[in-house]
Amino acid sequence: MLSEKNTDRLQGIISIARHAGEKILELYDTDPTVTAKEDNTPLTEADLAANQIIIEQLSALDRSVPILTEESCGIPFTERNEWNTYWLVDPLDGTREFIKRNGEFSVNIALIENGVSVMGVVHAPVLNVTYWGCRGMGAWKQQADEAPQKIHVRTAPKKCVTVARSRAPLNGGPVNRFLDKLGDYKVVSMGSALKSCLVAEGRADVYAKLGPTCEWDTGAAQCIVEEAGGHITDTKMKDLRYNTKESLLNPHFFVFGEGDHNWSDYLENESKP
Repeated sequence: MLSEKNTDRLQGIISIARHAGEKILELYDTDPTVTAKEDNTPLTEADLAANQIIIEQLSALDRSVPILTEESCGIPFTERNEWNTYWLVDPLDGTREFIKRNGEFSVNIALIENGVSVMGVVHAPVLNVTYWGCRGMGAWKQQADEAPQKIHVRTAPKKCVTVARSRAPLNGGPVNRFLDKLGDYKVVSMGSALKSCLVAEGRADVYAKLGPTCEWDTGAAQCIVEEAGGHITDTKMKDLRYNTKESLLNPHFFVFGEGDHNWSDYLENESKP
């Protein structure tokens, strides 16, 4: 059973994600100024505005919990290593999708405890859909003002699995080789953490990310996927963990539901750990 504190936290971060989404929508139809960060990924006014809203409102929700966001990630590991509990935030996951105006971006907020994602919200403002999960209460999806629906992964068929994939994947080489080894498959395309949510709600069987990501890209979705009965693992099939090292880069990973597949078996040798 959820404690009253965690119930309040969950409702709070759902509301905060939606408030940030409203601000992003205000800027969605403008001509955004795009700059490049040190890693050459794009940054827009919407990223910064959403980041500010989330930091302010998370601080008001519980000032005792530190916050790590993509746009304020310079906190040294010597400090982060002292955190048992913290918020992990991507204020605008899928900035490229925002710039393309295809709507497939999200606001991601996770609560991490001792390296494990125990609460997460993924909100897509243009699609007007919110996914959330909390340890012990399952995973849920709400479309607009409709009643929330509990979601669950599905069992992958032995043949012709459905793969969640970016519309224009940057890591096409390794993923294409993975897909070739799968044999027959179907593709459902989506941007940002919403690909993982497709697995959580049983619309896809697997999402293989064989390129660079950071911990804020997966934190919120991991709790949702796990509460829906699925997993997010590295290519050794070990669950992803958070804030365990200086670097905030994730390993390559799989998102998947139920079934007998060992997804690492479909990797080429050079993609295996």
